[in-house]
Parts: sequence; C-alpha cells; structure tokens
Amino acid sequence: MKRVHYSWFILVITFFSIIVAGITMSSSGVFIDSFESEFGWDRSFIALAFAISLFLYGISGPFMAALLEVIGLKKMMLIAMATLLTGITLTLIMTQTWQFIIIWGIIIGLGSSLFLTVLSPYVANNWFEKRRGLAVGILTASTATGQLVLLPVLAIIIENYSWRWAIGLIILLSALMFIIIFLFMKNKPMDVGLLPYGLEKEVEEKNTGPRKNPILIAFNGLFEAVKVKEFWLLAGSFFICGLSTSGLIGTHFVSYCISFGIPLVTAASLLSFMGVFNLVGTTLSGWLSDRFDNRWLLFWYYMLRGTSLVLLPYALMNGSYTLLIIFTIFFGLDWIATVPPTISIVRQIFGTQKSGIIYGWIFASHQGGAAVAAFGGGLIYKYFDTYTWAFFLAGVFCVLASLFVLIVKKQTKSRTQQV
Repeated sequence: MKRVHYSWFILVITFFSIIVAGITMSSSGVFIDSFESEFGWDRSFIALAFAISLFLYGISGPFMAALLEVIGLKKMMLIAMATLLTGITLTLIMTQTWQFIIIWGIIIGLGSSLFLTVLSPYVANNWFEKRRGLAVGILTASTATGQLVLLPVLAIIIENYSWRWAIGLIILLSALMFIIIFLFMKNKPMDVGLLPYGLEKEVEEKNTGPRKNPILIAFNGLFEAVKVKEFWLLAGSFFICGLSTSGLIGTHFVSYCISFGIPLVTAASLLSFMGVFNLVGTTLSGWLSDRFDNRWLLFWYYMLRGTSLVLLPYALMNGSYTLLIIFTIFFGLDWIATVPPTISIVRQIFGTQKSGIIYGWIFASHQGGAAVAAFGGGLIYKYFDTYTWAFFLAGVFCVLASLFVLIVKKQTKSRTQQV
C-alpha cells in the first residue's frame, strides 16, 4: 500500500488552523448585536474595531511572509495561534471600549494575520511541486468550512445561552489547534526526509547568506512590486474583493438580514450556506487555475459577484427567500474563488520565491478594502438606517474589478511576447 505523502498531512493541519482563525474573524457578524445590547456601544464604533482588525491582519501579511522565511513555519504558527487564543480569552473580561479596540482591533487582528493572508501560498509553494493550485484552493476554502460548520452553532449558543459561551467554544478550538501544531507541524519536507509532493529530484537551494531583517525583506518586495503595473491592477481588484466579501458580507450580512426581520440563527445559517458553495467554488477555482487563463477566471468571478450583490437588497426588500437562497449560492461560489487565480498570476509574474511577500502586499490591499466596507457599512447604516446603498455600491465596484483584471491579461500577454 502506497504511503500518503506527508505534504497532505501538513495540508490538513494548515486547513484546520485556518478554520479556527477564519471563524474568529467571521464571527464578528454574529456578535455585533450582542455587544451592542450588553455594553450599549454604538454599532459604528463596534464596526470600527472590526475594521481595524481586518486592516491590521491584512497589512501584516507581507511581514508575516518575511517572518516565515526567518523564523520558520511551525514556530510562526504557534506564535500566531497563541496570540489569537490570548485575544479571544481576553474578550470574556472586557468591559470598556478601549479594551474592545485593543482586543478585537489589534490582538485578534495580529493573531489571525498569518493564517488568513500568506500561509496558504507559503505551504503550497514549499510542500507541493504538483497540485499547487489545488492545494491553495483547498486551504483558501477552509475559511468557508469553518463558517459553514460553526456560524450557526455560535448563533444557536448566543440565542440559547450567551455570547460568552460562544467565545468559549472558539477558545477550546484554538487551544486544540495549538497542541496539534506543536506535535505534528513541520517546517519543510526535508524535516521528514522528503521532497515536496510531485518533485522527482532535489533542487539545490540558492544560498541566501545570513538571515535578513524581515521588515527589510517585506519592504524590498514592495519596492520591487510597485514598479510593475500588474501589481497595482491586482491590488486594486483585491481591494474591491475585500470590500465586497469579508468587509461587507462577513461583517454586516447577518445584521442586514436581521433588519428585515430574519432571525439571527436563520441569518447565520444563510451565511454558513454560502460556506457550502464557497468550499466547492474555491476548491474548484484552484483546480481551474492550474488549467485555464487565470485572468478570465477572475473576470467572471467579479462580474458574477457584482450581479449577486445588486440582487441581495431586492431579495430582502421583497421578502423572497427563493432569491435570498439564489444569492447565497452565487455569492458563495466565488467568495474566495478569486484567491487561487490571483496567487497564480502573482507567481507567474514575480516568481515562486518572491510571490509570497508580494501576494502579502496585495492581500494588504484586500484588507484595506475590507476595513473600508466594515466601517463604511456601519456609517451608512447609522445615517440611512439601512445597508442597501452599501451593497449596491459594492456590486458596482465589482464590475470595475472585472475590468482591472482584463487589463492585466493584455499587459501580461504583451510582456510574454516581447521576451
């Protein structure tokens, strides 16, 4: 019987680690009403803390990529999970607004950064020679899996007990993953006497000399990337990607549904239903990114997403559960489906070695968009008493993103021909 390559075990450990970080970030939507009613905090203020968290974990991405090179995969995952666990635990004893900003805006933002930014491409690049696109698709889809399984569970716990019991469940899962990472995670295939999956013979690594300052490594990657037009176009499209997904849907979808009389558990279940199709769509997107033009994949992903976002307010205002389910299917299929082809394009343009850090900067743009939508959505609700305009605007921006990626295609093709 043929042994399973250890790369797949690493994939599984990484998969479940990302699930824990992902459910922590996506749970913000189900906690908004609880924090608002218990502490009397303004919704726009609560949204501000979540926006800081989204932005901070995004802007930390390139530095996390550099630290992975300096410190190593296992140690970085342990530090990040411990930070996340600390933040979640401190949530149980917070009472003041400044504590909320520090815990959810800074500690949880930093703790989740590694798992939700550059970990997927780093593991795929270092542990897989073949099936990289599939590996990235599976790992990226893991945020959806946590959402799929745990958001309704958290909502039920909140409704029947309290939000503190829901936080306790996340603490338990975080502690369990810390132990698993400590026992079974490895830095590179050579640590277990193997080559990356699909690599037939060992490739001699270039001697990079003494370890450099991770801050210097991160900014050197940025300075190189900003000279390339494709970087700006991908960063712009990913800004809109973050704005329309984790920033808007992840933070405000549940509250938007509640404002139309939909119960908390039902709204959370709809969000988790997106996770079913997100898991399928993102894994399929990873498979497609190995076989088709990634730029056309992105074009259709953004166009379909924009269409579904315009559909959502219409579905809620008309009280149509049929249209609401259609929305969850279409939006779920390409929530994170944009990630595998974007990573693939970055790898093609900048090379495997530099792609992690440069993708980290592009993902920082993604989280900048997420932060804008998280805070902006709260402001729009405060002044207009509805989220409708936020969703309409996000749909329009997605159409703009689809045009960005078409320009990337033309420029990349031209460059290839000239070489």
